[in-house]
Amino acid sequence: MRTKISFRVDDISTFKVSLLQWAQQFYEIVWLDSNDNEQKYSSFDAILAVDALTAIKTDATHAFEDLKVYQNETKDWLFGYLSYDLKNDVEQLTSKNYDGIEFPELYFFQPKRLIKIQNNTVEFDYLQMVEDEIEADYKSILNLSFDTTLDHTQLEKSLSIKMRIFKDEYFKQVTQILSHIHRGDIYEVNFCQEFYIENQQIDPIKVYQNLNAISKAPFASFLKINDKFLLCASPERYLKKVGPKVISQPIKGTAKRSKNKEQDHQLKYNLEHNEKERAENIMIVDLVRNDLSKYAIKGSVQVEELCKVYSFDQVHQMISTVVAEVADDLNPVSIIKSTFPMGSMTGAPKISAMQIIEDLEAFKRGLYSGAVGYFTPENDFDFNVVIRSILYNSSKPYISFAVGSAITAKATPEHEYQECLLKAKAMRTVLE
Repeated sequence: MRTKISFRVDDISTFKVSLLQWAQQFYEIVWLDSNDNEQKYSSFDAILAVDALTAIKTDATHAFEDLKVYQNETKDWLFGYLSYDLKNDVEQLTSKNYDGIEFPELYFFQPKRLIKIQNNTVEFDYLQMVEDEIEADYKSILNLSFDTTLDHTQLEKSLSIKMRIFKDEYFKQVTQILSHIHRGDIYEVNFCQEFYIENQQIDPIKVYQNLNAISKAPFASFLKINDKFLLCASPERYLKKVGPKVISQPIKGTAKRSKNKEQDHQLKYNLEHNEKERAENIMIVDLVRNDLSKYAIKGSVQVEELCKVYSFDQVHQMISTVVAEVADDLNPVSIIKSTFPMGSMTGAPKISAMQIIEDLEAFKRGLYSGAVGYFTPENDFDFNVVIRSILYNSSKPYISFAVGSAITAKATPEHEYQECLLKAKAMRTVLE
């Protein structure tokens, strides 16, 4: 059982900074922030989960079944992540590429302390064993004395960012993917590359705040599991369930922003009417429709929005919204397993695309292109897509960020390479 107490806070932006700072005392943190982006399907502006009562950590073997049992038995809020390499639990696949970050494949915890923000209301939702600490925690957060202005200066020493593959190798791999496409093995593959930093430390909170300030993404998240961190400025929702309704919002299609209003409008218009980008998006929409139809009530899969362009601080993005209805007694983990990994980060057909990804990429994706989110006690859930993110293992220490683009028949290696650099810009900026 949980106890809920609400408070009104006038300066929410300062409160958010204090809240995340206060949370660092705990071993497990999941912070999800919509950054005031108006979304049709949002549940709250931001939410923080800390201080695990119980947890599940596993590799890919029987991971979804183990999560199903854990979620069924707990019947409470659960926060955590699904790594991309859970693909090996869904299909007969393997992961043999280099893993610098070493996150477990799956991690969820039941938080003793849950704090939700909606407009100017902050709701503390605590398990009864810690309910008598609500007032004290609220005062601690309000009274934290530190500089809440964001540091936009460079880190004290410049970090040396390395590339896992260089441009000529990237061109070679994309050319190989194109030969697969022309041969008819696949229609589309999301091909990714890793940038990394070895033997250097960062302040995860400062880097996250700077990344978030640049991007103001609707599915931003800060995750800490002991010595491992995710600093995420994701624009993309993977999957959400509210009652019988399931919502997927894949992104395919990216264009840069311009400070010149007319030029920016033209860039947006060009993306809206770009045949290649629309074709990519529609292919993934078809894949998502197919994934959702495995558990959807017959005839309920609908495309609510097709190829709509949304503008974020760094980029314009082409987003589609696919919805479906599911039976009341369907286990939520089953829905996720049937659609995992998300089509926007794999390709079509999905299994062939994942085999080619494993063959041609030079790093293990791990949490990158996985999902962070939560389950509710009512069997609902909401997960983002882990992109535009920095991963950090503070014990090694090792810092990683990856970017990718969709390769289709009309792709050119140079254009795809430039798209990757555009997507990497925000992460590079805060690290350099």
